[in-house]
Amino acid sequence: MALSELYTEYNRVWIPDAEHVWRSAEILRDFHVGDNVLELLLEDGTEHHYPVDPSNTRLPPLRNPDILVGENDLTALSYLHEPAVLHNLKVRFVESRIIYTYCGIILVAVNPYKQLPIYGDAIIHAYSGQNMGDMDPHIFAVAEEAYKQMARNHKNQSIIVSGESGAGKTVSARYTMRYFAVVSKSGSKTKVEDKVLASNPITEAIGNAKTTRNDNSSRFGKYTEISFDKKYQIIGANMRTYLLEKSRVVFQADYERNYHIFYQMCSCAHLPEFKNLRLLSADNFQYTSMGGDITIEGVDDKKDMEETLRTFSLLGLNKDFQSDVFKVLAAILHLGNVEIRNSGDDKSSPSDPHLAVFCELLGVRAEGLVRWLCHRRIVLVAETVVKPVPKERAVNARDALAKQIYAHLFDCIINRINTALQAPGKQHAFIGVLDIYGFETFDINSFEQFCINYANEKLQQQFNLHVFKLEQEEYMKEDIPWTLIDFYDNQPVIDLIEAKMGILDLLDEECLFPQGTDQSWLQKLYSYLDANHLFEKPRLSSQAFVVQHFADKVEYQCKGFLEKNRDTLYEELVDILRDSKFPFLVNFFREEAQRTVMGKGVKVKPARPRVKPANKQLRTSVGEKFRSSLSLLMETLNATTPHYVRCIKPNDEKLPFEYDSRRVVQQLRACGVLETIRISAQSYPSRWTYIEFYSRYSILMSHQEADLNDKKQTCKNVLQRLIQDTNQYKFGRTKIFFRAGQVAYLEKLRLDRLREACITIQKHVRGWSQRRKYLCMREAAIILQQYIRGKRTIRAAALKQGWAAVMIQRHWRGYRVRQVYQLVRLASITIQAFTRGWMARKQYRKMLKEHKALVLQKYCRAWLARRRFQTMRRLVLNVQLSYRVQQLRKKIEEQNKENRGLVERLTSLANTQSQAVDRLQVLEAQLEKTTNQKALLEAREKKAQEDANLIVLKNIPGRIAENNTEILREDHEKEMEILKEEIKRLKEERIGLNRKLEEVDQMNSDLQEQVIQLTKHIKIIPELRRDLSSLQNQRNNVDRKMKQQCEQKSYDAEDLLAAFEGLQKATRFQMLENHQREQRESYESQVEGLKLKVDHLQNESSKLQNLFQEKSNVNENIRQEVSRLSSENSVIPELKLQVSELQRQKHELEVHVEAQNKELAEEITNILQRKIEEERSQRRHFEEKAEELEEVKRELQSQVEELEEENDHLKRLQQIESEAKSKLRQETSRLTAENMDFEEQLDQKDRLIKKLQTQIKSLETSQKGTDVTSASAVPKDYLGMLEYKREDEPRLIQNIILDLKPKGVVVNVIPGLPAYILFMCVRHADYLNDEAKLKSLMNAIIGGVKNVITSHHKDLNLLSFWLSNMYLLLNSLKQYSGEEEFMKQSTPRQKKNCLRNFDLSEHRQILSDLAIHIYHRFITVMEKTLTPTIVPGMLEHESLQGISSMKPTGFRKRSNSIYEDLDTYTISSIIQQLSDFHSTMTQHGMEQGLIRQAVKQLFFLVGAITFNNIMLRKDMCSCRKGMQIRCNISYLEEWLKLKDLQGSNAIDTLKPLSQTAWLLQVNKSTDDDAKEISEKCTELNPVQIVKILNSYTPIDDFEKRVTSSFVRKVQSLLQDREGSTHLMLDTGYRFQVTFPFCPSSQALELLQVPSSLRLDFLTKI
Repeated sequence: MALSELYTEYNRVWIPDAEHVWRSAEILRDFHVGDNVLELLLEDGTEHHYPVDPSNTRLPPLRNPDILVGENDLTALSYLHEPAVLHNLKVRFVESRIIYTYCGIILVAVNPYKQLPIYGDAIIHAYSGQNMGDMDPHIFAVAEEAYKQMARNHKNQSIIVSGESGAGKTVSARYTMRYFAVVSKSGSKTKVEDKVLASNPITEAIGNAKTTRNDNSSRFGKYTEISFDKKYQIIGANMRTYLLEKSRVVFQADYERNYHIFYQMCSCAHLPEFKNLRLLSADNFQYTSMGGDITIEGVDDKKDMEETLRTFSLLGLNKDFQSDVFKVLAAILHLGNVEIRNSGDDKSSPSDPHLAVFCELLGVRAEGLVRWLCHRRIVLVAETVVKPVPKERAVNARDALAKQIYAHLFDCIINRINTALQAPGKQHAFIGVLDIYGFETFDINSFEQFCINYANEKLQQQFNLHVFKLEQEEYMKEDIPWTLIDFYDNQPVIDLIEAKMGILDLLDEECLFPQGTDQSWLQKLYSYLDANHLFEKPRLSSQAFVVQHFADKVEYQCKGFLEKNRDTLYEELVDILRDSKFPFLVNFFREEAQRTVMGKGVKVKPARPRVKPANKQLRTSVGEKFRSSLSLLMETLNATTPHYVRCIKPNDEKLPFEYDSRRVVQQLRACGVLETIRISAQSYPSRWTYIEFYSRYSILMSHQEADLNDKKQTCKNVLQRLIQDTNQYKFGRTKIFFRAGQVAYLEKLRLDRLREACITIQKHVRGWSQRRKYLCMREAAIILQQYIRGKRTIRAAALKQGWAAVMIQRHWRGYRVRQVYQLVRLASITIQAFTRGWMARKQYRKMLKEHKALVLQKYCRAWLARRRFQTMRRLVLNVQLSYRVQQLRKKIEEQNKENRGLVERLTSLANTQSQAVDRLQVLEAQLEKTTNQKALLEAREKKAQEDANLIVLKNIPGRIAENNTEILREDHEKEMEILKEEIKRLKEERIGLNRKLEEVDQMNSDLQEQVIQLTKHIKIIPELRRDLSSLQNQRNNVDRKMKQQCEQKSYDAEDLLAAFEGLQKATRFQMLENHQREQRESYESQVEGLKLKVDHLQNESSKLQNLFQEKSNVNENIRQEVSRLSSENSVIPELKLQVSELQRQKHELEVHVEAQNKELAEEITNILQRKIEEERSQRRHFEEKAEELEEVKRELQSQVEELEEENDHLKRLQQIESEAKSKLRQETSRLTAENMDFEEQLDQKDRLIKKLQTQIKSLETSQKGTDVTSASAVPKDYLGMLEYKREDEPRLIQNIILDLKPKGVVVNVIPGLPAYILFMCVRHADYLNDEAKLKSLMNAIIGGVKNVITSHHKDLNLLSFWLSNMYLLLNSLKQYSGEEEFMKQSTPRQKKNCLRNFDLSEHRQILSDLAIHIYHRFITVMEKTLTPTIVPGMLEHESLQGISSMKPTGFRKRSNSIYEDLDTYTISSIIQQLSDFHSTMTQHGMEQGLIRQAVKQLFFLVGAITFNNIMLRKDMCSCRKGMQIRCNISYLEEWLKLKDLQGSNAIDTLKPLSQTAWLLQVNKSTDDDAKEISEKCTELNPVQIVKILNSYTPIDDFEKRVTSSFVRKVQSLLQDREGSTHLMLDTGYRFQVTFPFCPSSQALELLQVPSSLRLDFLTKI
């Protein structure tokens, strides 16, 4: 089906919109090829005509059906284009509160600006091991995909996180690394995972800062390689950084901050470890107070500093290193406070106490630093000249020094972090996480934005090639012919930037010239790159150039490009820092010098001679460094499998869940999402598996097609029948590929079929309901008749009694006569019946023929009459229409005249209003002038004060100050006169405004008169309505008469003449009916005309009322402005007072300055003396320290000697240990040989048993008598104890514990036999009062069971068997302990056999702990077996036939087996597994209390895993899925009843799941629904309820989404509910296990030890 054929009525499209980018509209009329207009209806109800060019038909993009909106993957949409992507993201983000969405291979992450409960460890474990399309989109899903591909394909991976500042890149990268740290826990003592995570706070402290867009913006690019070993556990990490924003150290824009570490240090300045840094508050340092804001709302810098120090220590960076780092940072802050002043023409000199602190912290010479900050060395041919520099250059040199030191410190910290994260073993693979800036364009774009956009061009090129490659692989995998797809290649832009004679090459060339400027470089760009179509020269600026990037055109200002690219620092300043006494600082520049020397090792002859640089060393430019590092990054990315995360900033105000479509679409265009959509949409964007297609569109199949066994062939047949054009789809090996729009067409067909079926069902249901109602009414009527007749019978009882005798006589006489009469009547009736039947049949045939003839005549005459009537009716209607048109035209002309008069009056009023507004503006300008004059006066006064201060400092006589004050006084008087004149003029203007206000009031009164006239017109409206009602009454009367005339009785069938007359009446009635119909139509047309007139008058009246309201508002504004002007006139007297106050302050300042000069001199002398004393005390302190160090040295030498002795002792111990190990190896080899011998002996014994079985059968008869006598004698002779020798204890443990198999015949007959045998041996040891033997036996039993459990920890049968036996042994120890509470239900013989000598309560506790351990191990094994079946059986399998919840899954959902019927898990699989567990436990004789606890734990696991998957899978939140879940819960409940386990309370653990299913099915629209949800969902917390409501997804168009207003209602009802705020249930939770005492009825004296257990060394006592 062609795409243009889908533009039919009721379909919806997207049209461009200035505010919302795209706007939805509905098609009003079908579009046909050749039409030049597409008629649309907008969402606000207005009609819109969309112009279409017939020659080039470019129709607006179609909107997807509502069923496809809100998909997890944008590629699952039928129509793939920009508005569809934008709308889908908005629905998910705003309505469903979901921030992650797939777009093919991209994860789009929208910043919610709010903490969400979706990043806990439970969610990490939920995503671990899952396929990417199985769960909702999440950053953890991308991390899991990268981790699985690394493990499966043995190839390195990369996760590229990009986006604007404030879009959430840093947080996404942090969560990715946290996922790897949690999933790949190595369990080693090095805590590598914690170190990897600990690197984030440090890098954020030194590399992140607050900007206007983001409070924690990364000001550098970062690529972190996380290394894994062969077991795919983290063993280390490495970090690479790109393009640190060094300029932020010395400059911040308004409302921005410097790097976080500076503010953290200033907040901790009072701590002892920071005292020697002499830090102040952040607002006292120049480098931290330039932006104005020194704090961030919600951020505690002091706590962040504690976290930074903690992570420093965790990474192994010692206190000395931390102290050195903080020294350098404090020195940078003090350097920023160094004040540089002008000391003459083109000279400058620093003078500030902060300079001394800087030199002291970094150990540099103050004289050299002062000199080379303010001077520059120029090397000429013959000599070297030292020249002072101006203040501006000196300040730039100071800032350059600060930037250079910080950059080196940043690199040093990163290197130390990498050293701390280095892998101790060999790296097998790695996953790289790239956190890099996205495409940027600002009002002013400079060198930083140019480098950022250059990096994004390279990343976009790599991204395009990767998407193209994946698309090609998908087609080849499905055996679909590959056609070349045209995609955007940005290689020309990259060549423009980095190629020879490109922008960067020309920039580096210009930087080599000492006199090179930004302007000269720009002229070179204009001359060399003018022919390139991607390079433009701005029309209105000669200081910029424009580059056409892949995302947008960007204009770059050339100012500062050369300086930032050179990144120069005077060599003299570098030499001073190299000569520092601070080794940490010296290493910075020493390493730089070494790199430079190594770089000079290879000499390459340049293509053309270069200009010699001014400095001694040739420095690499910033652009060249960035280009080389970017090339290395691209090589790394190309060698890995990339995964993309695009972070989107929804709004600039940082408001939670607010969506600005213009900002979002700008970022989507820039980050490559729309490019992915465009590539996908060019071919076959929609891809469905055959199973999905079959399940979704089986409703469109015929019975013959549905009966086919081959589902794949069925899908092909159906699709070929529904869509004739085979080019619109392709059949792949496992999928069907559709072109854009075809899925929407199939959805339309499916919806039409469902609508038809729904109408049919409604028809039958309504008919059944009406029939049922009729039968009920009929039955009620019969009952009423019965009662009424009964009452009449009671009233007539008296008459019946009077006539009783007469009736009896009558009946008796009649009886006698009736006997004779009936005989005669019966004969007559028989004769008459046959005769009349023959006559009636004859008459019926005759009447039937005549009736058929009459029917034919009736229809023929009726057709002729209708034809004549229709011609007459058309003539009459035409005459009426022409007359009404003339009348309406006259009325319209009269109304237009009235409207023109009103419009003229309104225009005059508007003119007067505009004049008043202009006058007010003039007055405001004059007021601004007065305020400016006031500011000028204040400035002059300030200047006068400064002049006075200078005069005092230079001891200039005070007469000049007096002259200045007299001049100022004269100026003030002149200004006062001017202000008085201005006040007079303002008063006159106020009088004029009052007059105008009176005129406006007059106009208002005129308008009121007009409104009164209009109200008179409105009064006519009720009369018109009365006319309407009278016409309607006439029409009702006519209808009533017609009904009365139509109610005619049916004519007698026997009377043919009456039938003929009835036919004539029917024809007359038909004519009357036609006449009445004409009258009714004429009345209706008149009524419609009157209604139109009424509506028109109402609209006119409302318009006039609005105009009157606007006029009153204007008058009110004028009054307010006048009052404001009058209030401002009162300010002038205050100015006079201020002038006098300024003069008084001037005098006080002069006195204050003299006092300050004296105080400064005294303070300087005091400071110098204090410093001298401090230096003396420090020298004494250092001498004491040296003595202490010598003492410590001597102590360490003694400790070293002791350690050497201990080392020798350890070596001797190691030799002894090696000898013991060799002996153990010999012992094990001997035991294995003995084991083989024992096995051979076993085989021999088995053969002997088989030979002896025949002999036993022959002797059975003779031994029966002796067996009976011995059995009767057992209770008397045996005491229920087993005797064994001490040396036989290992054999007992070996045979009864270690070698025993739970599947033996004897064990199945008596499951607790091992427990009883062991207890009988314990009783014997107690009987002998042998404590050593008893303890040895108990320890051996416990150790043997532990060994069995440890070696067979995955054997379910063995765990169940020993759990049951340990429970029985524990109960036996309690039952025979002699304690009264355990002997209540024992028999007298059991009480007699109690333990007598020893208290085994301690051993009971040990056995109880062992049983608990076995129970938890047993539960773990069952959970691992059951877990794979839970989600497929409870959620994915459709247990209710005919209720399908299948939806398109998009590009992410890939399946290897599509149409083959493979073994899948169902609810039956879960029930079967539970039954197997139950049978295993029952077979081993486990007590019912333990079985109930185990089943309860398993049911909790089923509910928790199912619930967690619903929370993380939006496609599972639908009404039909709720029905499936409730059905599955009912199956589990039936299983509990079948196994008699209702008392386990296992079904209560499924309450959260059952309430979730109910919530998915219940209505979610009204306030009552919200109240019901809050009352019934008691097991769900508010976070879970809101998540389910937001994730609710309709499967069909008949369902509706949950509105955001309803969700807010539910939230308001749940806000007072207390409880957990976690989104997920803890699947690892364990209910507390208890072992209830259950006495055994087994008589120990009757127990026989089978010979198959090989316990012949045991003797019964």
